[in-house]
Amino acid sequence: MDQRKIRVLIAKPGLDGHDRGAKIVARALRDAGMEVIYTGLRQTPEMIAEAALQEDVDVVGLSILSGAHMTLVPRVLELLRANGQEHVLVFVGGIIPEEDVPALLAMGVKAVYGPGTPTQTIVEDIRRAVLEAQGSVA
Repeated sequence: MDQRKIRVLIAKPGLDGHDRGAKIVARALRDAGMEVIYTGLRQTPEMIAEAALQEDVDVVGLSILSGAHMTLVPRVLELLRANGQEHVLVFVGGIIPEEDVPALLAMGVKAVYGPGTPTQTIVEDIRRAVLEAQGSVA
């Protein structure tokens, strides 16, 4: 199997100081054989987009508990597109009100996960989405 590992950037944008969930997801993805880059707390959208570019990732996972998702997510998406990274899949997790999910999906977010989502669901969704994006649907 000479296919490269799926590369995932896990980021905590904004002023939110809690990263337990992000670390749990990062560990689950790593345990599933993905390469995971965790940027740490309090990242700006610019820092996240730059890290995604430098690390040549397939996926960006944004963990947002602060309520600023409707400001932060569009900015990250805009910067990724400006960097020519339209192919990068964006997933969002955290405290996201149900009424905001359709808008996030319409912007181009691949999936939104709330508290208690099984990590295996996230692993499987990322694998499937990356395979679909590469044109080799499993």
